[in-house]
Amino acid sequence: MHYYTFNIGDYRRDTTHLSLLEHGIYRQLIDTYYLSEKPLNKDFDELMRSHCVRSADEMQALKNVLKDFFLETEKGYFHKACDRQIKQFKEKSEKARLSAEARWKPSESDRNADGMRTHSEGNANGMLTNNHKPITKKKTISVVKPDDVSQEVWDDYRVSRKVALTSTALQTIVNEAKKAGWTTEAALRESILRGWRGFKADWVKRDQSRDQVNGRSGI
Repeated sequence: MHYYTFNIGDYRRDTTHLSLLEHGIYRQLIDTYYLSEKPLNKDFDELMRSHCVRSADEMQALKNVLKDFFLETEKGYFHKACDRQIKQFKEKSEKARLSAEARWKPSESDRNADGMRTHSEGNANGMLTNNHKPITKKKTISVVKPDDVSQEVWDDYRVSRKVALTSTALQTIVNEAKKAGWTTEAALRESILRGWRGFKADWVKRDQSRDQVNGRSGI
């Protein structure tokens, strides 16, 4: 996940006892949790290194935050609120994917109709004389998948978009994602989730502002 809602009131209520140093470390840990979508590394030394914890004060702050907000298990440090929001995100993404597949999957009648058209077209081509040219289909230009987008997300977006994706449309999405500070894959994931054909930086900025006003939180 590259985006999650943040409720200022709930956060302050739960973290009034934290120092400024502990606040910074807590937010860094949460960002890592959402980006990886899995528990934090149980190896404390590795956790320190990956979050640039160097001094004794920072080390103690990290220990305090882990103790107050995370559950230590054999698989790592779990955060219940983060897990809940990640689960909701995955469920919405899966529903969007299945909905897109259902819309684009041909029905039995469609397949039969395709078969009849193919047969009829074959007969028609056989009846052509030298004065007629066979009907040819327009060549479809294939848009190349960006290197920073996984094949799974690319395929899901192409299905959910509903209309053909052109190079110009893709470049617009890439440019808008950069304006929003997002990766191309994050922009495509959000478009799948929200049923968007494209992506605009203003759209996500508007939604983020609305979420802050409404007081939504995943923390």
